[in-house]
Amino acid sequence: EISACLVGSEMCIRDRGCTVQAQGLRDSKEALDGLNVEVMGISPDAVKRLPKFAEKESLNFTLLSDEDHAVADAFGVWGLKKFMGKEYDGIHRMSFLVDENGVIEHVFNKFKTKEHHTVVLDYLADNK
Repeated sequence: EISACLVGSEMCIRDRGCTVQAQGLRDSKEALDGLNVEVMGISPDAVKRLPKFAEKESLNFTLLSDEDHAVADAFGVWGLKKFMGKEYDGIHRMSFLVDENGVIEHVFNKFKTKEHHTVVLDYLADNK
């Protein structure tokens, strides 16, 4: 029985940081399963591009497309970003732990992509 869902934004195909973050979650599936946590990634990429990415990276969690940014807007993660002196609209790298009642239990917004899975597992170890 699933007791929580980890929803990760910015699982975009063309970004190395996104790939590293997705790989960490993939490699932590057994530990997350043991804590009854299901992982879902949200990507601004087109539906047709996601299966190839998921297969290439051997992802073992659901990857959903949010091309129109409706989910990103609802979670407040779509907005102005700055990179190398340029400003653009994009998705902010955050993850949400959502409990079985659909309530956001915790927001993960301070992490390096390669450490994201560890930050999540540490939080769960201390709070579950």
